Amino acid sequence: MPRIAYVNGRYVAHDDAAVHIEDRGYQFADGVYEVCEIRHGMIVDLTRHLDRLDRSLGELRMKSPMSRRALTQIIREVARRNRVKNGLFYLQVTRGVSRRDHVFPSADTTPSLVITAKITDPGIIAAKNEKGLKAITLPDNRWDRVDIKTVGLLPNVMARQAAKEAGAQEAIYVDARGMVTEGAATNVWMVDANGVLVTRPAEHGILRGITRTGLMDVTARLGIKVAEREFSREELLSAREVFITAATSICFPIVEIDGQTIGNGHPGSVSDKIRSAFFDVAEKTAI
Repeated sequence: MPRIAYVNGRYVAHDDAAVHIEDRGYQFADGVYEVCEIRHGMIVDLTRHLDRLDRSLGELRMKSPMSRRALTQIIREVARRNRVKNGLFYLQVTRGVSRRDHVFPSADTTPSLVITAKITDPGIIAAKNEKGLKAITLPDNRWDRVDIKTVGLLPNVMARQAAKEAGAQEAIYVDARGMVTEGAATNVWMVDANGVLVTRPAEHGILRGITRTGLMDVTARLGIKVAEREFSREELLSAREVFITAATSICFPIVEIDGQTIGNGHPGSVSDKIRSAFFDVAEKTAI
């Protein structure tokens, strides 16, 4: 079945979807995005994703393309037209089309909106959870406002490529002080030597992941102690357990970093417990 995309007011064949060459997302990466999981025909944590979208738009002084109610209806329609029961949708808003100039265009410029959806294979995710992933560490060379979910992802692209060339699946950023920030496309968690689940505070240096926030709800229900504090690369390497979180994977266990085995080299019990309980706690919106 051909895929369908929503582009600026029209549902079009995915292969024919296009935006203007002077769209500011193309020219300047002047845009924001969200990715949200669809599981068993339900959109996961949609409210939190749209709340973060509103925050990103506000931080960049960018207009919302429409009301939340209208946006939600279009998201659901794109998922339905693509017959996605298990998969994801991608939503991107840019400042719109205008003559190329670094300063903002006139206030009446219409934002651009693109929404796509695709089917994913739950079996592939299950296999990764069973085996675990490998990661590398890299110096964090991104701009300071990583708390805004912008489409300016070139450092992340380069980091993921470096991971692939090293035989790994994720790159974990380390700041100038040797402290872990986050993954190229994930938040990072570890179980420290005392058995405490640790993740970096989201006030600075990382994106406040929606799955990260949801996991806080899950750990509270399970009675798992969580400490939000900074931790170093060295502490990460000596952790009992490491895992990464993202909207489309929940939590993937990391069994090797920079060629060094983490824990016993197998996925840990904490990530397994959290993953098993996540969808019982998460918000679910019917398509």
